[in-house]
Amino acid sequence: QVQLVESGGGFVQAGGSLRLSCTAPRTNFRIDAMAWYRQSPGKHRELVAQVTSGGTSNYGDSVKGRFTISRDDAGNTVFLQMNSLKSEDSAIYYCNVRGGRFYSRDYWGQGTQVTVSS
Repeated sequence: QVQLVESGGGFVQAGGSLRLSCTAPRTNFRIDAMAWYRQSPGKHRELVAQVTSGGTSNYGDSVKGRFTISRDDAGNTVFLQMNSLKSEDSAIYYCNVRGGRFYSRDYWGQGTQVTVSS
């Protein structure tokens, strides 16, 4: 069973920063893309940022210019640097990895809570 290990959530005041990380398996596992989604109560899960194996990244409109997604040199850990946080960024953040050993599918982390106080 593929497990994604997330870390970095927490509580921060508005204007502050947090960094999330998520590690996928390194062996026998091809990664096509890695991403962060978030979901707050009463809302649908939304894409925050994604980076492909080719290095192309894209962001949700609400986080452009404030959040940065990146991957480590090994390519199996994805980071989300969140700056200038706002109260509306409060949500559970989920790591998503598209990939697999024989065929590509979506895998999800357990989620990490981010709370921004205004």
